[in-house]
Amino acid sequence: MPRAVVIVLGACLLAACGSDGPSTTDVEYVPLQGAPNRPFSAAVRVGSMLYLSGQIGIDEAGNLVPGGITEETRQTLENIRRVLEANGSSMDRVVKCTAMLADISEWETMNGVYAGYFTRHLPARSAFAASGLARGARIELECLATVGPR
Repeated sequence: MPRAVVIVLGACLLAACGSDGPSTTDVEYVPLQGAPNRPFSAAVRVGSMLYLSGQIGIDEAGNLVPGGITEETRQTLENIRRVLEANGSSMDRVVKCTAMLADISEWETMNGVYAGYFTRHLPARSAFAASGLARGARIELECLATVGPR
């Protein structure tokens, strides 16, 4: 089964990029907004795919929200929604998420919040525990989504 996934992803990338890989006109790097200079983009658009960098539960001021896994998950998903909508996509167009948790025992609580953001379609998802996340976060979530034509 994993082999089929690789084939499908490979086909999607070839369809988005062409057989020779992406040209400079096929790739758009979306800078981080309002954050100190970090060595990554908020998202990268390749053809009709939008690859979001991992998001954590920080507010507009860059502070980790209080309230533990529930509030951090909610803020993380709001941050994801904001990046998606600013780039021509939406939560309904998310096709894959990867959840990294500081404590896997918080998986059920995270799921309770997460499910409220994906009411129309359920993206494919992986989840795993990490020994530590950026800025002491409880969760980091990265997503892939489709976008409409430019």
